[in-house]
Amino acid sequence: MKKIYLLYFIFYLTPIFSQVGIETTAPTASLDINGNLRVRSSTATSNETAAKDSILVTNNLGNVMRISSQKVIQSYFKTCIKGSFTSSSDVSLTLSSGAKKIPFDYIEFDSNNEFNTSNSTFTATQGGIYSIDIHIKSTSAIGVALDFGVAIVKNGTVITRDSFANIGILSINATPPVRSSRTLISLAPGDAITFNVISTLGSLNILGSKEDCYFTIHQVR
Repeated sequence: MKKIYLLYFIFYLTPIFSQVGIETTAPTASLDINGNLRVRSSTATSNETAAKDSILVTNNLGNVMRISSQKVIQSYFKTCIKGSFTSSSDVSLTLSSGAKKIPFDYIEFDSNNEFNTSNSTFTATQGGIYSIDIHIKSTSAIGVALDFGVAIVKNGTVITRDSFANIGILSINATPPVRSSRTLISLAPGDAITFNVISTLGSLNILGSKEDCYFTIHQVR
């Protein structure tokens, strides 16, 4: 009798871990359901923020997991960015090899936090078709140049550009100081977009005002 009580005491203190399978003989979770799940009723909650906190989702293996509802919504947000410069002062650029990355360091809005202001680079987090637009304006002090323009660059390769000579007549600029370029481009996750000034001049200044120099990136599909 003492042995029976001893065994009962041992089993009582020993936790039993098991997996239950429904329509499966090889469960891989505490409860493994190979089929549909129906919940006939549930308890209502008075905590309205509960729905904002987290929801249950299933992964590709059918495992039920919890995730922030905000992350689920953000995963379907399309990219929408507009950027410019922090200061409205003129931006001085030195072009050692005929081109210079435009140091955009201010974001008006960025739906998916994809633009890095520290290196002025957009990195796509999701694949799709993107509409990209760049607009710059030089100061009135820009000199005569065989080439002056702006380019949209993908992974180090120029995709599109607006570039032509800057001509002066009797020290008066005869060509407009504005350069702009727009394109549709297919991007994969990890692709990087930057913007370059192109010129035969060794250095030049562009306006820092947000209405004169800016870029936009919008995912269309």
